[in-house]
Amino acid sequence: MDEANVVRGEYVEVDPPHRVVFTWGFEGNEGLPPGTSRVEVTLIPDGEATIVRLRHTGLPDEGARSQHEAGWQLYLGRLAAAGASGAR
Repeated sequence: MDEANVVRGEYVEVDPPHRVVFTWGFEGNEGLPPGTSRVEVTLIPDGEATIVRLRHTGLPDEGARSQHEAGWQLYLGRLAAAGASGAR
């Protein structure tokens, strides 16, 4: 992402430490303005690990879904690597 792509949204539900739901969209983007889509993140204990389940709904088309899928995979991979190394 660059400085031209500003994501905005609002928290819809916060249930620590299990779940967070927030809206998602880009400033100045008519195809996906702020509040258009919704991201749900659920944390599920799994022994000494945690399963992170992410669901992003309300994306306008297949192109947006593909782009967001690639982005979420990248950043969830980074989160997994940081968690495995104990980085903070």
